[in-house]
Amino acid sequence: MLIQPGPVLSQINSPDDVKKLDQAQLVALSNDLRQFIIDSVSVYGGHFGASLGVVELTVALHYVFDTPYDQLVWDVGHQAYGHKILTGRRDLFHTNRTYHGISGFPKRSESPYDTFGVGHSSTSISAGLGMAIANRYKGEKERQHIAVIGDGAMTGGMAFEAMNHAGVSNSNLLIVLNDNCMSIDPNVGALKDYLTDITTSQTYNKMKNDVWKILGKMSKFGKSAREIASKLDSSLKSLILHQSNLFESLNLRYFGPIDGHDVDHLVHVMNDLKNIPGPKILHCITTKGKGFALAEKDQTKWHAPGKFDKLTGVIRTKEQSIPQPPRYQDVFGETLLELALQNEKIMGITPAMPSGCSMNIMMKALPERAFDVGIAEQHAVTLSAGMASQGLVPFCNIYSTFMQRAYDQVIHDVAIQKLPVVLCLDRAGLVGADGPTHHGAYDLAYMRCIPNLTVASPMNESELRNMMYTAQLPDRGPMVIRYPRGQGVMVDWKTDFEEMELGTGRQVCQGDELAVLSIGHIGNNVVEAFAELAEKEIHPAHYDMRFAKPLDEALLHDIFSSYKKIVTIEDGCLQGGFGSAILEFMADHQYTAQVVRLGIPDTIIEHGEPEQLHHECGYDVEGIKNQIIRMLEPSLAKL
Repeated sequence: MLIQPGPVLSQINSPDDVKKLDQAQLVALSNDLRQFIIDSVSVYGGHFGASLGVVELTVALHYVFDTPYDQLVWDVGHQAYGHKILTGRRDLFHTNRTYHGISGFPKRSESPYDTFGVGHSSTSISAGLGMAIANRYKGEKERQHIAVIGDGAMTGGMAFEAMNHAGVSNSNLLIVLNDNCMSIDPNVGALKDYLTDITTSQTYNKMKNDVWKILGKMSKFGKSAREIASKLDSSLKSLILHQSNLFESLNLRYFGPIDGHDVDHLVHVMNDLKNIPGPKILHCITTKGKGFALAEKDQTKWHAPGKFDKLTGVIRTKEQSIPQPPRYQDVFGETLLELALQNEKIMGITPAMPSGCSMNIMMKALPERAFDVGIAEQHAVTLSAGMASQGLVPFCNIYSTFMQRAYDQVIHDVAIQKLPVVLCLDRAGLVGADGPTHHGAYDLAYMRCIPNLTVASPMNESELRNMMYTAQLPDRGPMVIRYPRGQGVMVDWKTDFEEMELGTGRQVCQGDELAVLSIGHIGNNVVEAFAELAEKEIHPAHYDMRFAKPLDEALLHDIFSSYKKIVTIEDGCLQGGFGSAILEFMADHQYTAQVVRLGIPDTIIEHGEPEQLHHECGYDVEGIKNQIIRMLEPSLAKL
């Protein structure tokens, strides 16, 4: 089912077509674009509220600026659906986030209008500034560079690092602050309060309205507008709010706040800002989910709701005829609260993902002991280390892909000092439709090389629960627990806690000639494969190793003494991962065996359903069966 665009949007195949419209038609284009996004996401799924909130902003940007020569960078990329639709991908939009379809985020290889690939937050200002400096160096001084960043992404320290540099760069950079008080969950922290103060200050807004009236007349003066703006600059700094403006203090000319849903005013303002040299920031007030009442009301739920009925708002879910196992994130959230009620030293920390990782359960029950620190992974880890240095036991939950941004803090602030921080890595492995920026592909490799860390991965909900219990016991040191997004397996996990000896695996089943060593949830694929192999009278052994560091060396000695054919399986990168650890053990102890490693190959894996991606990488159920049969072919031929 292809979604039909409205009458104005149907004429748009590129930003050049947007520029052909009369300015009076931009409201109609915005309405068509918003409806197309609603229609498309309701049928095909995807991110929702963020793109609805920037429809008018997107239209204005492509109307005013000469993209892609003028370079537009979207922070995170959740809000770039309208941008994709206006830049030649409208008729492909139904493939958004599907296997071999277009990406859900801006992607350089997909379109020249996607000037910078994104997925993680707070990168746009640095990237835009880098482009501006490079193009000034090449002599392209009139080229414009626009970074669109949300107030949620602005909480990331990298954004402030970039603004600090931009203020002294004299580069042609416009930062558009899309202020809607939301990331996925409501924004937190002092910056949110500061932006609210700017937005609601009557004195401030009256002064800014007067400034805009002056700027509105500037176009009459042609190029001399730059001279006028320069003369106004110093007086604005001293007059506005009778105090230093945060952005002005960083030497960024500040304009706004303005209504981010008034496309006519946006066009007018942006045309004026094109003629003002140097780094500047335009503060736009928007509503996440604008134009769809339910999304405006519950912005967290409608960030990425999946498929839904656009008339009733009922979110479509797969009909299940049998009870389903709990999600790993919910097991984490419920277990954390249960442990916290037993151990008053436990604290919870997460960087802007309390609902995603289910730490909101503890935040609701024990608000004084659970903290959302905003999109600030580095701070989250070192904050946890600070707590641990004072005798507390912090559980710091960060998605695997985002933990990459805090790697130095894990080494410098946690591991070297042997502080008892429990790092829970949600969304480990191939996560699906979010694609390469969000796959948790590297954590086993990048964590197991750090001294003093214990690195564990549960095969089911019960193991996750007991790993969490074990991690908070005295003298356990820093520990990493990684687990995937979504459902576990149907096990009885709400039982009494059991301490798990660090660095111990378990035998799942005995077998002949070949042993499969798995780590984490992906071991359940092995269980399924073995059930099908049993029908062919093939019975390998299976070991759930549970710990990538320390390895269960006693168990490995038994395995290598008993089997000469071994398969390792991990939902992580092969280079330096769990399988590499097994090979290192084999070499260190001078064992001889045929070892085949299954996992994520040394390439970037694109987006798709996890099952599709596991098949592509060769460790879905079918891939595991085929690998075992290939290794056992000589023996099977003798039967």
